[in-house]
Amino acid sequence: MTAKPFGPIPPEFAELRQLPWLDVSTPAYVYDFAVIEARIALLRAALPAKVGVHYAIKANPFPALLERIAPLVDGMDVASAGEMGRALDVMAANHISFAGPGKRDAELEAAIRAGVTVNLESIAEGQRALGIGKALGVTPRLAVRVNPDFELRGSGMKMGGRASPFGIESAHVPELVRQLRGEGAEWRGLHIFAGSQSLDTEAIIATQAATIDLAARLADEIGAVPPLVNLGGGFGIPYFPGDTPVDVGAIGAALAGAVGRLDSEYAIELGRWLVGEAGVYLARVVDRKESQGETFLVVEGGLNHHLAATGNFGTVVRRNYPIAVAQRMQDPAEEVVTVVGPLCTPLDRLADRVALPRAEVGDMIAVFASGAYGATASPSAFLGHPAAGEMLV
Repeated sequence: MTAKPFGPIPPEFAELRQLPWLDVSTPAYVYDFAVIEARIALLRAALPAKVGVHYAIKANPFPALLERIAPLVDGMDVASAGEMGRALDVMAANHISFAGPGKRDAELEAAIRAGVTVNLESIAEGQRALGIGKALGVTPRLAVRVNPDFELRGSGMKMGGRASPFGIESAHVPELVRQLRGEGAEWRGLHIFAGSQSLDTEAIIATQAATIDLAARLADEIGAVPPLVNLGGGFGIPYFPGDTPVDVGAIGAALAGAVGRLDSEYAIELGRWLVGEAGVYLARVVDRKESQGETFLVVEGGLNHHLAATGNFGTVVRRNYPIAVAQRMQDPAEEVVTVVGPLCTPLDRLADRVALPRAEVGDMIAVFASGAYGATASPSAFLGHPAAGEMLV
């Protein structure tokens, strides 16, 4: 049997060896905010001054994390009234934008009342927002999400260049924006998002250039410069062996030469890239089992806590996240094991045939790169097991 490598522990996690892991009540997520601070500082140093940093809180809406990250970013993007409420707890409404298809009238009303910018995902949504604003006697703050005619090459989730529930085809955008402005709405600009989880630096640069070209063409057709052009995100993080981190320095340098096309402010909206490598999921071994020559470590949480690590959250080919025996991170591998959760489904695998030091019942398994799309992106109610705790350090 050949062990599947999980790659070196990301260097950002070296300091986590000093944390009091053994005192953590498991199962739990632990987030190291120093990693997030360093990531934001790196991005700020690379980007032109007129490009702001927005946090997509869908990646990790843990309230303690939001409170700490809010002063460090220029805006937050939300995708539901629930997320909007969390964002409003830590940030002024005029720095929050609300994206996502299928916004209910009550959500539109809440956003317009609060002064949150609504990113319109359809022409019909625009009509509803205008009507709600008139009924409330409130000027709605409205931006238009554009479904571009290109996609981000190499992205894990492609958001453009195809039929989509996200955004409005560019051919229909100028007429809608002219209507919004003509009916007294405050037009806040354009949101153009072509894909996510790309590690191809050159593809990100090319997509951002195409995004700015598209925004400039739309501005000409509209007859007005968008106050803000949200370039989306798309920056991936290296989960697996052979993955190469995105070169934000090269991206920033390319943007410096491109943003002059429009007299607009710009924003990059990131979630996973800001918080993904700052988190670790911890679960203790509850059983060791031998079956037909294979060793299984059964831990106290699996896809119910960490759907992404089991390969069931948009992964085409399942591969192991970086994983370790927390008490023995410095020790060499001694055995090949499969790490599974407690659920009654063969999909519940955190690591498949991975080489680790020997782990006994009660030892703690650590799954790295777990700061994004973890606790809230997982079916925690499935089979009624206790939810994973969360801790910011």
